[in-house]
Amino acid sequence: MSAPGGWSPDRRALAGLLLGRAFRFGDFRLSSGGRSPYYFDGRQVSLHGPGARLVGQALLALARGDGVSAVGGPAIGADPLATAVALCSALDGGPVLDAFIVRPQPKAHGAGGAIAGPPLRPGQRVALADDALTTGRSLGEAAARVRETGAEIVAAYVLVDREEDGAAGHLAAAGLPVRALFLRSELLTPAGEPRPDLA
Repeated sequence: MSAPGGWSPDRRALAGLLLGRAFRFGDFRLSSGGRSPYYFDGRQVSLHGPGARLVGQALLALARGDGVSAVGGPAIGADPLATAVALCSALDGGPVLDAFIVRPQPKAHGAGGAIAGPPLRPGQRVALADDALTTGRSLGEAAARVRETGAEIVAAYVLVDREEDGAAGHLAAAGLPVRALFLRSELLTPAGEPRPDLA
């Protein structure tokens, strides 16, 4: 567990936005069927102007370190994340990254296809993104579609790893290492409440 006292101002600001805007506390049924004392909706931050900037810069730092040229993932969780990364890359003076979106179902009309955005190329280094990691199912399904293009998936980036069901380990074992901006335990207490040192 990293110490908030040692975090950069931007990391603390992003943690504050996530806790203030993306988390709701109560009794929630998850898409996986389980129950949770909190609900996380990263789009409340990634579709908020200041949040989009912080998210885009943080994910772009991971992408630059990994040498990827495109970031995308399953709709709709990845849509604002990938867009924020691409925009931030166009503003920081480095190589510009593309964004892509993996559709739930291949498009049956127009040009068709399972992936929207600039075409992915065989051997191209790319990263997946999603707002939260719970079971990892959506990332796994998106990875299968991306691998059909021949692109090389370097990693999956998530805003928050909920640290449930060993999802990160399962994805890593399947060749998809996960890099989370935050672990659940960095933001919440074991009881599922905001950590007091982040208030």
